[in-house]
Amino acid sequence: MSVAFVLIRVLPGKEHEIYDKVSKLKYVTEVHPLLGEYDLILKIDTDEMTEIGKLVIQDIRSINGVVETKTLAEIKL
Repeated sequence: MSVAFVLIRVLPGKEHEIYDKVSKLKYVTEVHPLLGEYDLILKIDTDEMTEIGKLVIQDIRSINGVVETKTLAEIKL
């Protein structure tokens, strides 16, 4: 199992719309609104790390109103 957290910055006024869209994406298991530099944080659970990259690039960054993403991938110690 691969886990990642994605921080998302959105255009002002698009928070609710993007929250609703990312909540429906495959592999997204949690969505939390934030105050500060980023507006949302997502938790993604997938079988393979490559699925995380595809989800972020193809599905999240392509949403109108998403300005920036930062992906933090979990590692095994």
